[in-house]
Amino acid sequence: MEEFQCSIKKEVSVKGIGLHTGKLTNLTFKGAPEDSGIVFIRKDLPGEPRIPAKIDYANHKDRSTSLEKDGVNVYIIEHVMAAIAGVGVDNLLIEIDNCEPPVLDGSAKSWTDILLKTQKKFYNKKKETFTPSCFYIVSNPENDSYLVLLPSHSRNVTYTFEFPENFAECQRKNLVGNNCSVSFEDGEMFAKQIAPARTFCLLEEVNALKKNGLIKGGSLENAVVIDRDKVLNDNLRFPNEIARHKALDVIGDLFLSGKHLKNTHIIGMKSGHDLNIKMAKKIINGGEDMGKVMDLKDIKKILPHRYPFLFVDRILSLGKRRAVGVKSITGGEEFFQGHFPDFPVMPAVLTLETMAQVAGVLLLSKSESRDKLPFFAAIENAKFRKPVFPGDQLLIEVEIIKLKQRTGKVHSSATVADKVVAEADFIFSLVDKT
Repeated sequence: MEEFQCSIKKEVSVKGIGLHTGKLTNLTFKGAPEDSGIVFIRKDLPGEPRIPAKIDYANHKDRSTSLEKDGVNVYIIEHVMAAIAGVGVDNLLIEIDNCEPPVLDGSAKSWTDILLKTQKKFYNKKKETFTPSCFYIVSNPENDSYLVLLPSHSRNVTYTFEFPENFAECQRKNLVGNNCSVSFEDGEMFAKQIAPARTFCLLEEVNALKKNGLIKGGSLENAVVIDRDKVLNDNLRFPNEIARHKALDVIGDLFLSGKHLKNTHIIGMKSGHDLNIKMAKKIINGGEDMGKVMDLKDIKKILPHRYPFLFVDRILSLGKRRAVGVKSITGGEEFFQGHFPDFPVMPAVLTLETMAQVAGVLLLSKSESRDKLPFFAAIENAKFRKPVFPGDQLLIEVEIIKLKQRTGKVHSSATVADKVVAEADFIFSLVDKT
């Protein structure tokens, strides 16, 4: 990604129908001076009012992101914003003669292709960029959704989408993958790996959306439609196209902060436009440990472990079935004295123990398990992908697979930056303390 701000030298226009209105819409990209940012102009309204694409004017409605200023709106901006962020453009005027951009094929592909092909104009002004100095997280414990930003060596996004339980057959047949991990380090990579992913909906939602006056321009030409045991479209562009489109939405929404992400790994679990917008606000507001849910004092109230065998520093998100925890690996860890003095590496079994302790916080946070202790009954499918060294930060994600009165099974994975270092399934016996 270029370090200096840019715009486009020549205007370029596109026309097509809007997803919700079904009306023909004309949209024109025009160059703009440095520090202008992205500004939408409603050409169809008296005075041609302008709405800056800034978080101050953003909200989420009808499963999309919109802008509103002085009673004037522009809806479903996330695909256009994702393309602009993906190719690294900073300043644009976007003239539009409807309340929503053309849906085109339901992805960001056309917008991305146009911006990549259009000659750029560069300014002697540095881009506004953002690299998290710590873990940034927003979450909704009610549905176990969260969005995390953490430092990385590149720009990556990992996203997991969860279908309703009655769509299990569709997933069992592996018709639609529900997770992705892709890079968008430059515009070309974004154009190939993320931009082509189309918007989607479940077939059972279609009638309700139409009843509310929406998706008048929707069709299988611009959306992936999924039934409980099949995909209505002839083919998918990616096996995990749904997850990639959700990643696309995240990238578009976060650019409402006005900053390009740099050396950032985005991790989304079932997050939607509401959490995306909250995260964009956090990018602007800054602040260390903004996403902290439980500190060490809180963790000690739940876990029986103590120094030197307490390995969880923070719990960033604690939901009904999922938790996210952090362990910062320092050079002063006692186990490095013997493992190994001349080449310190965290013992793999202690990586598992750290993962298990995050799982313990999740299990013991349940009211029915407060007076119990979790003991290992089995460890399954343990895999160690990469070594862990001093200076690394482990991000541990845990999900309950099964929980009964006396037993629990969880899946856990640990990452450093954007790389998985370990994963395993843990089976616990929940034993009374007395």
